[in-house]
Amino acid sequence: MAEKLHVFLICLALVLAVVVAFEQVASCDFVSYDDFQYVTGNPRVQAGLSLDSVEWAFTTFHKSNWHPLTWLSHMLDCQLFGHSPFWHHFVNLLFHIANTLLLFEIFRRMTGLLWRSAFVAALFALHPVHVESVAWVAERKDVLSGLFWMLTMAAYLRYVRRQCLMSYLLVALFLCLGLMAKPMLVTLPFVLLLLDYWPLGRFQRVGQKQHESSMPIESAGSDSHAASLGSLVFEKIPLFILSSASVVVTFVVQSSGRAMAPMAAFGLRFRLLNALVSYVRYVGKTIYPTRLAVLYPLRLEGLPVWQPVASFVLLAAISIAVIYAARKRPFFLTGWLWFLITLVPVIGLVQVGIQAMADRYTYLPSIGLFIMATWGTAELLAGWRYKKLVLSVLVGFVVIIFVICTRAQVGYWRNDYTLYKRAVEATEDNYIMHNNFGDVLLKKGLVSEAIANFAEAARINPRYLEARLNLGVALSRQNRLKEAVECFKEVLRFR
Repeated sequence: MAEKLHVFLICLALVLAVVVAFEQVASCDFVSYDDFQYVTGNPRVQAGLSLDSVEWAFTTFHKSNWHPLTWLSHMLDCQLFGHSPFWHHFVNLLFHIANTLLLFEIFRRMTGLLWRSAFVAALFALHPVHVESVAWVAERKDVLSGLFWMLTMAAYLRYVRRQCLMSYLLVALFLCLGLMAKPMLVTLPFVLLLLDYWPLGRFQRVGQKQHESSMPIESAGSDSHAASLGSLVFEKIPLFILSSASVVVTFVVQSSGRAMAPMAAFGLRFRLLNALVSYVRYVGKTIYPTRLAVLYPLRLEGLPVWQPVASFVLLAAISIAVIYAARKRPFFLTGWLWFLITLVPVIGLVQVGIQAMADRYTYLPSIGLFIMATWGTAELLAGWRYKKLVLSVLVGFVVIIFVICTRAQVGYWRNDYTLYKRAVEATEDNYIMHNNFGDVLLKKGLVSEAIANFAEAARINPRYLEARLNLGVALSRQNRLKEAVECFKEVLRFR
């Protein structure tokens, strides 16, 4: 009875914390960056649900993605709530709250550790780097696919207990639905294998005594579900087939939509080096979430040699330490591999878009780091005399700081002006955001400021023709016709 009360109070606290951190989304507008293509400028979506729109959702490759459930969710919003940004943001927030509660309950059931599971859920719920996934209407696919990720894990836990066909079919169904919301869930079967290792404890090396922290409360003291690694992989072959099919579909769709950069544009060496640096930057943003922006541009001139070298050394050192610690603390290996593996589809080895990295890509991968931080801190303080007091103060401090930082970050998503202004302030050589900010300034009648941003975008990337064209238009507004003509000539020359 006491545990049920604790669970209820923790769930209530998580919901209230999320509401306090994200309540400003209620006053956020749509933004021009992708919201136009997904909702405000998409007549198919704005028309709501119909047989034609459902058919379109399942057959379109619009925005170089195949995610029919995401389209259907946007259509349902328009059907129920019209075109008010409030409700579209509110639904995103509801999905995020649901994901938070599911994450808490899943880890509580898998590990039997109430407070550690609660803190992992709190980090997931309140981390500033997740603002992009929640406050951006176009990122409905993040929170929606996140819901199916959590439901797949919950169904898998049920399958592990019951070992019946219907439970397994439920796992496959939720994975399939998740892949139709966002193909990033292709790595989920690998994560289920990691959960088999810890905390479910379904396999272990010969002669190694299973660590007590890897024993879920439901199966502690029993090895009835123990299995070899080979059998656990074989068990998941249907899930791997679903993921492989999604990979093929995504590759075809993004290639046909020209969203995927050709190898000649960004060579393999460039992609590998950027991937190494991005992994470290993701860790850095998780530990110290500052200077967050809607777009982190690729460095067209390449990275300084020391950055990928230092990144490789750091990643290798962490990996070696994790492997060494895994014998007694298996949660480190599960958490670290969760982080590394789930980022593979978006780390840039197959370059899609013009970003070096993106906050939204951490929505699910960061859970691995949260596991490492939570269980690692608890183990570190295990022998301390005032452990409970120290942990309580530490948890309270982190939660308060994250709520404050997340509220500030949500404020940048209020409208185009605040979003793009923050992006050019928080990043360097961001020609896309300088151009977008210039466009907003021009619409506000701030022509001189717009010219400065268009000129900066053209300076950073001389072949970015949209910025040169916009610069010409802005110059003509000031009757600087000779300079405007030169800009238009430059556009024609590069074409």
